[in-house]
Amino acid sequence: MFWISKTIHYLSRFKRRTILLFAVVGPGIITMVADNDAGGISTYAVTGSKYGFNLLWVFFILIPMAYFIQEMTVRLGAVTKRGHAEAIFDGFGKFWGWFSIFDLAVVNWLTLVTEYIGMTEAMLMFGVPPWITFLFVTAILMMVVLSGKYWTFEKITLLFCVFNLVYIPAALWAMDTPTAPGWGAVAGGFINPKFPGGLTQDLIFIVMANIGTTITPWQIFFQQSAVVDKGMDVRDIKYGKIDTLAGSTLTGIVAVFIIIVTAAAFYYHSPQIIIQDAKQSADALVPLLPHGQGDWARRLFAIGLFDAGFLGALCISLSTSWAVGEVFGWAHSLNKSVKDAPWFYVVYLGTLATAGAIVLIPGAPLITITMFVQVVAVTLLPAALMFLILLLNDENLMGEYKNTRTQNIINWGITIFVVLISTLFGLTILFPEFIKLV
Repeated sequence: MFWISKTIHYLSRFKRRTILLFAVVGPGIITMVADNDAGGISTYAVTGSKYGFNLLWVFFILIPMAYFIQEMTVRLGAVTKRGHAEAIFDGFGKFWGWFSIFDLAVVNWLTLVTEYIGMTEAMLMFGVPPWITFLFVTAILMMVVLSGKYWTFEKITLLFCVFNLVYIPAALWAMDTPTAPGWGAVAGGFINPKFPGGLTQDLIFIVMANIGTTITPWQIFFQQSAVVDKGMDVRDIKYGKIDTLAGSTLTGIVAVFIIIVTAAAFYYHSPQIIIQDAKQSADALVPLLPHGQGDWARRLFAIGLFDAGFLGALCISLSTSWAVGEVFGWAHSLNKSVKDAPWFYVVYLGTLATAGAIVLIPGAPLITITMFVQVVAVTLLPAALMFLILLLNDENLMGEYKNTRTQNIINWGITIFVVLISTLFGLTILFPEFIKLV
């Protein structure tokens, strides 16, 4: 009878832990899946069409990078019960606090423009004019946050996260064509990449864009504020880490499949087609895939692109509202009504409306903006990382939850890597001949 009692005990404990895990799941998955935003989809599409499978190895680096950075926000939020902007003001003073807020506001607003670009382009594939998309999406985004509860927002957002998986069947169809190089070539992209042109400025730009779209300052601010708004504490840290690891892995897998789609369809099948964004990728897929699969792939790309832009816009605008509310001392919670937290919602709507309006300007260089934003994000990332790491090393603030030696080695290594690649790219811009000397 002892083993029966012990089995029941283990099952009961497993049930409790599973319930706790599902209660905590949310901020990590939402943050990371939303990071596969409209700009990210376009970046991955360009990556696959230009370099085939040869940059897939980057995700062996990017997935762990994303996890180690974001799990710090879980610990910081759960221990301090403060958002990232408030933590910087308290820890480093007003000057650095305002610097971080300005940094965040600029990058967030530029990134929001790319989200609206993605959504309007996706709806154009279904014949919907940009101005209708702008008005409809902005209204829906307001309705989602006006639900009055963080939990309601989280459930709705997790539902939208599921649509991020539509790129997987599109990739399977693309790899099923006669001209596709086979899954062995995909494996080669992870373990044996080839770059006939060597190290070029364009290659560095694409690598930087991939880093910039996978790891961004807004994620740090958003996830920490989400942890606080959800009410997580130190007992939830373990499950918050699992949530973050699941999100990091999922976002990397989806990114890989997007690259596989465009690599199989363009780099190996029609290299003469120059892909510049996700919409162009979707349109060009139609004649390349057989038996009507091209039409379905185009629709899936459109749905995925819209969903990516929607999630990105929702989370990025919220990260700005949370941060501004923390700085000015305004009520800043999704659990507050418009009456109780008016400025929180005003900032949210204002960032959406002004960013979306840019897309409606005739002749705006939308493709250039999309790629430029990813590079700007990675250039400004080191400052955000340094603030985060220094806060996590404050023993008075974090206590037993401060960074370990191993975590510091990894996180400072990530920061140094980002600084080095940003510097290398800057040198290639200022001194075009420098790349030939490397």
